[in-house]
Amino acid sequence: MTPAQHSELATRLRREVRGEVLFDDFSRGRYATDASIYQMMPRGVVLPKSVDDVRACIAIARETGTPVLARGGGTSQCGQTVNDALVLDNSRYLDRVLALDVENRRCVVQPGIVLDELNRQLAPHGLWFPVDVSTSSRATIGGMAANNSCGQRSIHYGTMRHNVHAIEAILPGGEEFRFGEVGPDLRGVSGAQRELYADLLEIGRREADEIAARFPRLLRRVGGYNVDALVPGNTVHNLSHLLVGSEGTLGYSTALELKLSPIPANRVLGVCHFPTFYQAMDAAQHLVALKPHAVELVDDTMIALAREIDMFRATIERFVRGAPAALLLVEFAFDDQAENLRSLELLEERMAELGFTWGGSGKRLGGVVAVVDKALQGAVAEVRKAGLNIMMSMKSEGKPVSFVEDCAVELPDLAEYTARLTDIFTRHGTRGTWYAHASVGCLHVRPVLNMKLEKDAATMRAIAEEAFDMVLAYKGSHSGEHGDGIARSEFHEKMFGPRMVRTFEEVKTRIDPQYLFNPGKIVHAPRLDDRSLFRYAPGYRMRPFSPAFDWSAWNGEGGGLQGAVEMCNNNGACRKLQGGVMCPSYRVTRDERDVTRGRANTLRLALTGQLGEEALFSDAMGETLKLCVSCKACKRECPTGVDMARMKIEVLAARGARLGFTLHERLVAHLPRYAPFAARLRGLLNLRNRLPALARASERLTGFAAGRELPRWRGDWFGETAPIGTGEREVVLFADTFNTWFEPENLRAARTVLAAAGYRVHVAHRPGERRLCCGRTYLTTGMIEQARREARRTVDALWPWVERGATVVGLEPSCLFSLRDEFPGLLPGEKTAALAERALLLEEFLAAESARGALDLALEAPAAEALLHGHCHQKAFGVMGDVEATLALIPGLAVTRIESSCCGMAGAFGYAAETVGVSRRMAEMDLLPAVRASAEDTLIVADGTSCRQQIGDGTGRRPLHVARVLEMALKSAT
Repeated sequence: MTPAQHSELATRLRREVRGEVLFDDFSRGRYATDASIYQMMPRGVVLPKSVDDVRACIAIARETGTPVLARGGGTSQCGQTVNDALVLDNSRYLDRVLALDVENRRCVVQPGIVLDELNRQLAPHGLWFPVDVSTSSRATIGGMAANNSCGQRSIHYGTMRHNVHAIEAILPGGEEFRFGEVGPDLRGVSGAQRELYADLLEIGRREADEIAARFPRLLRRVGGYNVDALVPGNTVHNLSHLLVGSEGTLGYSTALELKLSPIPANRVLGVCHFPTFYQAMDAAQHLVALKPHAVELVDDTMIALAREIDMFRATIERFVRGAPAALLLVEFAFDDQAENLRSLELLEERMAELGFTWGGSGKRLGGVVAVVDKALQGAVAEVRKAGLNIMMSMKSEGKPVSFVEDCAVELPDLAEYTARLTDIFTRHGTRGTWYAHASVGCLHVRPVLNMKLEKDAATMRAIAEEAFDMVLAYKGSHSGEHGDGIARSEFHEKMFGPRMVRTFEEVKTRIDPQYLFNPGKIVHAPRLDDRSLFRYAPGYRMRPFSPAFDWSAWNGEGGGLQGAVEMCNNNGACRKLQGGVMCPSYRVTRDERDVTRGRANTLRLALTGQLGEEALFSDAMGETLKLCVSCKACKRECPTGVDMARMKIEVLAARGARLGFTLHERLVAHLPRYAPFAARLRGLLNLRNRLPALARASERLTGFAAGRELPRWRGDWFGETAPIGTGEREVVLFADTFNTWFEPENLRAARTVLAAAGYRVHVAHRPGERRLCCGRTYLTTGMIEQARREARRTVDALWPWVERGATVVGLEPSCLFSLRDEFPGLLPGEKTAALAERALLLEEFLAAESARGALDLALEAPAAEALLHGHCHQKAFGVMGDVEATLALIPGLAVTRIESSCCGMAGAFGYAAETVGVSRRMAEMDLLPAVRASAEDTLIVADGTSCRQQIGDGTGRRPLHVARVLEMALKSAT
C-alpha cells in the first residue's frame, strides 16, 4: 500500500466510522505484537463502536483490497492476532451481554466481552461460562471462539466448540448469516445462505473418509478447520463449529450464543507430589480414571520460578511439600461436598496404590496435600493460571518459546512422549518447561531459546520438525489449544496430509475468495522461522542509551534496560478490569496506550528506532506515559515483573535532559526544598484554595487544576528532633516531606505510639542541614540526579543508625519504599542494601514486633468499624497484611478492606489540570462509592497522603493514617 493509499484509507474510515481510527505509528506499533514471537505492523487500527462500524470497515476494506484482522485481548501464542492488515479491536466497545436466558442456560454476547466480566454478570444467576482459560481476565469471547479455546476443565466441560450454540457473522463479501444448527436437508434456509451451506456440506460428504482417517481422535484437536462438523451422519449440523477455531479467517463474529453451566457449589483439590517427572506423566492416566474435573501439571521449574515472585511465594510454601519434581493438581467439583471429600480419599488411595506415600523414600516419596480451604484453592488457582507467565519470568535472553507448546497425545502415551520430547530438546542443546493440562494429554512445553539469534531460529525449526513427526506417529494433535497462527499453520500438510490441506483451502476460498480476512493463517501460511516476521527481526538492536538506574539484573544494551523492557511478552495480565491494582489508568480509559503492555511495547519500539530516531522525545511518547500513575502494581502483579514506574522515570529523565522541564514539573520536583519557605508564607499561598479566580489564574500559570484544592500549608509543621521514650530498643522515625508540612499530626502520633510501645524514638535528621528527603518528587518528574543527591544524603544520615541495628520507620508508603526500591537502583552498594533491609513502614514494624511477642500496647477501639484503603505501594510490596495485622491489635475494631485499584491522586497526578479528570474517574471505580456507602461513625483508614486527599476531596470524609488510629486507641484505653 502506497503512502497515498494509506492516507486515503485512513481518511475514508474517519469519515464513515464512528469509532476511533488510529493510523499513527505509535498506535499501529502497539497492535503489531501479540503474545507470540512475531511482530507485523498493521496498516491501521479501528475501535468500532457498533456493528455498523464493523460493516463499514469491512465494506471499505473489500473495496480497497485491505486485509482485515479482528482482535480481542491480543494474547494469542502463535501469531494469530498480528498481520499486515486493518485491525479491528473489539475489546473496547463491543463488549455487552445482548441476551440472557437463565432457564435454558444460554446467553448472547458481543465478541469483545472479557470472560471474567461475563462470568461476573452471570454469577448472580448461579451460572458461568466454563471454558476457563488461564487468560480469563483479558481473553475475549470472540478471541476464544476464534482459537477454539479449551481451559483447564475441558475434560468435564469440553472446548469452545462444545459450548457455542450459534454465531452471527459478517462474511468477507458483506453477507450476514447466523451460523447454527441446520438439518441435512437445509430446511428453512434459503438464498445465498443455502447455497453456501450446501457447498460446505457437500465438502463434508465428499471428504468424510479422509477426515475420519486424518483427524486425531482427541478432545484437544484445534488445528485446521473443523470440517468434521460438515460430515454426514448426524441429524443436525452446527455450522457455527466451522467458524470456531478458524482464527478470524472465515467470518467476523458480531454475536455469539453460548451454552452456560451452573457454578460448582463445592470444590476440593488434591496436590499430588511426584519424585520424578516421568512418574507424574505415567500416573495421569490412572488419576483421570477417578473422573476429576481437572488434572493440571506444575513442574519443578515453575515451582522454583514462582518462589522468586513476591505475589506467589507464600502460596507455594502452603501447598508444596518438600522438593517434588512435578505436581499434579487434581480437582473434584461435584455439587455434593461429601462426594468431593470421598473422591479426595480415593485419590490418596490411588496414589498409594501407585506406590507414592509420604512414608516412602527416593523414587517412592510422594503423596497428596489436600486443599479444602476455598481461599487457598483460589490462591493455588492463581499460581496455575499464571503458569505461562511465570515461565516467561526468566531474566536471561533465552526465554521459553511457543511453537510445539500444546501438542496432545493419548494419556497412555503421555509419559513416553514427554520423555522423548525432552530428549529432542537435550539433543538440540536446550531444555523445556512443562505445565498445564495433564488430564487431556495436552502439556504446555516450551524449549528455552534466544529468538534474536539465527542459530536458535534454526534450532526452533529442527525441534518442530522432529516433534511433529513424533506426534504424528502417536496419532496425536500438533495443535491442542492455542491454535495455528504463524507458528503451526505451515505444518498442516505434515499432520493432515495434502488432500486435507486442499480441503481447508477450498473452504477458505468458498467463503473468502479475496483472502481478505486474516490471510496467512491456517492456509497459505508463511514459515514459522521467517525471521522477517519476528519481534526480534534481523537488524534489531537498541539505540545508544545511558540509563540512570542500575538495570544490571537484566541482559542487553543500556546496562540491561533493554532486557527489562523486553520482559513484556504481551501476556496482557495488565488488561484485567478487576482484582489487584494493575493497571489503573487502563481500567478507566480501556485504551491499549494506557496499559503496561502498551507502554512497554511503545518504549521497546522507540528504544530500537522502529518509531523513528527521535521517538523517545516526541509528544506521542509523552502521551503514552502521561497516564502512568507509577503505582508499581506492574512490578508485583505482572508475572514477568515489568516495572513500568521505574522505566517511566528513565524516559522522563532522558526527555527532561533534552527538552527541559516545565514550571509545573519544577514546582512538583522542588517541593521539599521550598516547603520551609512556603510554610512561612502559608497565609498567602493558602488563599489559592479560597479564591476561585486565583485558582483559575494559578491553573494557567502552573498547571494545577483550578477545581482541585491543593494541600494546605500548616503553621504547626513537624519540627521535633529530640528523642522520646525510655525503652532500650531504638527506632528512627523518617519524617517525610508530606507529613512534615501538611499532616504533622501523623508523625506526632507515630512518635507517641512507638514510645508507648516501649521504644526509644529518634527522628532522622542532620543537625544544621535541611530536612532529609527520599527524592520521590524528583523521581516523579525525572530529575534523577537531584534524586540521587537526596538519596546519598539520606543514606549517609541514616547509616549510623542502621549500622547499630536500629529500624528506620516511615509513614508515607511512597517515600519509605523509595528507600527500599529506588535507592538501590540509584546508589547500588552495601550501605544502601543494608538500609533497604532496615527500612519499614510503621505497620510493618509493629506487625513484626507483635508476631515475635515483643509488642506491649494497651489499646481500646475508638470506633466499632473501620474501612481500610491500601496505598498502591503497600499493595505492590505486599504489606497490606501487615496493615490489617496492626489494626487487629485494637480489640473490638472490625476492619473491612476496600477492594480498590489506585485512588487516582497518585502524588501530583490528581492535581494536574490535564489529568484531574482521569484521576477522579479512577477514584469513582471502587474507592469513593465504598466510602460514601459507609456509616458516618466508621473510621476511614488510608496511609497514603494522596489517598487521604482524594477521599477527602471526593466524599468530604476525613481519612486517618494508621498511626492516628493507634493513637486514638491508646487514648481510649487510658
